[in-house]
Amino acid sequence: MLTPKIVSPDEAVAVIRDGDTVCTSGFVGIGTPDELILALERRFLDTRQPAGLTLVFAAAPGDGQERGLNRLAHAGLLKRVVGGHWSLVPKIGDLALDNAIEAYNLPLGCIARLYREIAARGPGLLSKVGLRTFVDPRQGGGKLNAVTTEDLVELTEIAGETWLRYKAFPIHVALIRGTTADPAGNVTMEWEALTLDNLAIAMAAKTSRGLVIAQVERIAAAESLSPREVQIPGVLVDCVVVAEPENHRQTYATAYNHAFSGRQRVPLDRVQPLALDERKIIARRCAFALPPGGVVNLGIGMPWG
Repeated sequence: MLTPKIVSPDEAVAVIRDGDTVCTSGFVGIGTPDELILALERRFLDTRQPAGLTLVFAAAPGDGQERGLNRLAHAGLLKRVVGGHWSLVPKIGDLALDNAIEAYNLPLGCIARLYREIAARGPGLLSKVGLRTFVDPRQGGGKLNAVTTEDLVELTEIAGETWLRYKAFPIHVALIRGTTADPAGNVTMEWEALTLDNLAIAMAAKTSRGLVIAQVERIAAAESLSPREVQIPGVLVDCVVVAEPENHRQTYATAYNHAFSGRQRVPLDRVQPLALDERKIIARRCAFALPPGGVVNLGIGMPWG
């Protein structure tokens, strides 16, 4: 028999109500809970509910075409979207351009840190990131169209210095993803390429008295998971959905690669050399600027290639 926390995708998304704020994990095709997104789209197309959702994401869980959050780009389903990166969700971007939704583009890192502030019941995130840019309320406050009027970012003065305050708001439903769950809802991520902001999102939702839905690949027996591998404790998870394999690939281009999950290192002589084009020239020039043992955080765009 199914335990109360292990449910079908349709049963899981049935808890989402009209007007809820829904937060989802995912970076492009890594860690994106596609099974849950599909179920939410299916419910809306069948019943026209839930309607008027606020969607929040740090990165862009999508492929720039049909997958990921692009599936939620239906008139009436979304009322407001707050995102840190829009390029891979062009269908939602079209809604913003058509003034069909309220839309905000805030710094990706600030959204990720804001989850922690929400989890801590703080007043929001204080940061200098965004000052004197389009995120600054004096320059538009990150609003993307004419129907977006509420200020989510405000100026504040502390000890004579100017800061931006990214306002906190409740997260009603968190859609997260892991590899394995047990009947109590403990979630591990041993096959995931990135752990992302799943824990912060889950904590933000629980602090907001919201619900956390976890998508996983498989179910383990009770009390059989290694405590050291549990990334999301069961106390933070309300229900678990086992995804179909095609909706839980490690990336949109890879079913599973041990190297991506950190289980092994690929020998350098097994890596196919890149063509000597503009991308490789830029990458090599950047490498020269790194100190021995240095760490680099690669973004999206040219670094992606």
